[in-house]
Amino acid sequence: MVAAAKQKLYLLDYGAGNVRSLLNAVERLGYTIEYIATANDFDKADKIIFPGVGAFGYAMKALQNKGFAEPLKAFVASGRPLMGICVGMQVLFEGSDESPSDPGLGIFEGRVRLFDSKTKTVPHMGWNSAQMVHEERGSTVNAPDLDEERRYYFVHSYGVPYTAAGKQGEFVYTATRYGDETIVSSIWQGNVFATQFHPEKSGTAGLAALRSFIESDLVRPTASKVIKAPVDIRKEFTTRVIACLDVRANDTGDLVVTKGDQYDVRESVDKGGDVRNLGKPVDLAKRYFDEGADEIAFLNITSFRNLPFKDTPMLEVLRQASRCIFVPLTIGGGVRDVVDPDGEQVWPAVQVAGEYFRSGADKVSIGSDAVYAAERYWQRVSEGCEPLDGKTAIEQIAERYGNQAVVISVDPRRIYVRSPDDAKGHHVIKTAFPGPSGEQYCWYQCTVKGGREGRDVDVRQLVTACAALGAGEVLLNCMDKDGTNSGYDIELIADTKAAVSIPVIASSGAGKPEHFSEVVDKTGVEAVLAAGIFHRCEVPIEAVKNHLSQHGIAIRPVKQMSSV
Repeated sequence: MVAAAKQKLYLLDYGAGNVRSLLNAVERLGYTIEYIATANDFDKADKIIFPGVGAFGYAMKALQNKGFAEPLKAFVASGRPLMGICVGMQVLFEGSDESPSDPGLGIFEGRVRLFDSKTKTVPHMGWNSAQMVHEERGSTVNAPDLDEERRYYFVHSYGVPYTAAGKQGEFVYTATRYGDETIVSSIWQGNVFATQFHPEKSGTAGLAALRSFIESDLVRPTASKVIKAPVDIRKEFTTRVIACLDVRANDTGDLVVTKGDQYDVRESVDKGGDVRNLGKPVDLAKRYFDEGADEIAFLNITSFRNLPFKDTPMLEVLRQASRCIFVPLTIGGGVRDVVDPDGEQVWPAVQVAGEYFRSGADKVSIGSDAVYAAERYWQRVSEGCEPLDGKTAIEQIAERYGNQAVVISVDPRRIYVRSPDDAKGHHVIKTAFPGPSGEQYCWYQCTVKGGREGRDVDVRQLVTACAALGAGEVLLNCMDKDGTNSGYDIELIADTKAAVSIPVIASSGAGKPEHFSEVVDKTGVEAVLAAGIFHRCEVPIEAVKNHLSQHGIAIRPVKQMSSV
């Protein structure tokens, strides 16, 4: 075995998304890694890590166009170790329903299939277990460091079904249950180890898996026997607890985390009237990582319109955060077509997203542009046109990076009406909380520009359109609940959950641990988010997780997230 410190470790990047976090994870473990730039670099590598994010077809076309497909197969055939991640695992199989016309590398037998969205939310987005399904008949001293009691971060709409039959017995290492389906979550055969989950985003558990690949040859014995059938795999999918940081410059130009009171982020006049300062973005995010947050969301609430996009401070925030935070990072605000102040450089939204991904983000959150896209979608429907023409930012980002990379951030407010007819065609609910004049009905109006402008589109219209366009998740805020600490808007969240089959994050209004369990119990949301109560240390993340666990809601234990 080549000594780990002297190995030439290479990264195979075909341009799909965030590889910075993987680079940072390798560096955190004390190693260096180089990029494969040309086909000749395969001959220089002792080991290769092959991460993938986004669409199967895009990955295969990129490998072919760069001339990497055949050298990659030759590398595997040479016996040198390869680690695939997510789509980097999927393309090792024969093909995928995601791109039927694009054959995979065919190194392993099997096909990648779409999850059934009629029985559960899709994408499979969150923390889940990876359970051993085979018993080795040889030495496992150098086995991948995976643990059934740990949780790993998954984000995908397609997976390889686990059948415990045929040639799967030769290469499947772990399997994972999601809803009513069981998929292959890692494979290990000979010199190839690959995971469906993202180890670089799975905290200490994921870093342990990476370390075992870097420091061991991981050559698997050829003989093993199946010890678990699909029905024996237990369900371990957890509810995510997300910490959200609203970031902007204060009046002196310092970048701070702030929090609005009904979207007003300034202190009262008697306190100076400056932007409320609750901490520095990276420092606060690192604290939340250490405290057990399952994800971190940065919302850029000023967009820094007076700066060239390449100079926006949020890019540096992401670069710094991804060096010390190994859970998913979402960036929102300003994800749209951008023109630099001098008018020289135009940045299409898909390029803006690409820069965020290369700086360390895993997902982008789209706010105002999502509303405009939904308006355009329904206008085209009313005109009898095909509503999906590939021109919206949602479609373009999802096509290249996958729908799991696109989050829709919704900022609605209640509009009370006396009868459904007064809502002028908008989706209405009968509310248990009457309006100021006793109105029994309301609809939720979507807003843009940070809540400053209402639009003639309701939340159900918005999320339905955006899911069709390719969004993979909904971050559901509520202007009426923001900063109140009175609990989430259960009516809004339940109605939205009923409208779409993609994951929904509950946001706005949490004030105590009981609010988190209430919204999960009553709506079935996949994730809960809070900001101010975490920033002000009123309710620690650990207290939320302990309460959820005691309430019978599966969570990822805080103890897994000690500093790396």
